[in-house]
Amino acid sequence: VQLQASGGGLVQAGGSLRLSCAVTGLTFSNYAMGWFRQAPGREREFVSAIHWTGVLTIYANPVKGRFTISKDNARSTMYLQMNSLKPEDTAVYYCGADTSWTAMTTLRPAYWGQGTLVTVSS
Repeated sequence: VQLQASGGGLVQAGGSLRLSCAVTGLTFSNYAMGWFRQAPGREREFVSAIHWTGVLTIYANPVKGRFTISKDNARSTMYLQMNSLKPEDTAVYYCGADTSWTAMTTLRPAYWGQGTLVTVSS
């Protein structure tokens, strides 16, 4: 199983980025998918998750209204559209996959991607 996160980079505050997480080695449509982030000197935290049906999504309070999670089962890829970025969004962003929905909010997905760095300058 491989989860390949991409799309990070350097952006000014107020800007946008779209992260992607391409998945191989599992039946993508059977898995809940999530995004997590870890800022320097801080613990990893939950950002957003999408149910395997694609119908249910959840967001951490700091990103509600600014970030949108989605997925494309045909491409086995999950996305995170990040708008109105703030310097406090600076972190390494990781994607995760699990057949358990609660694994997302408890930061315990069975599979992790390698992370992509997002830097937001003020």
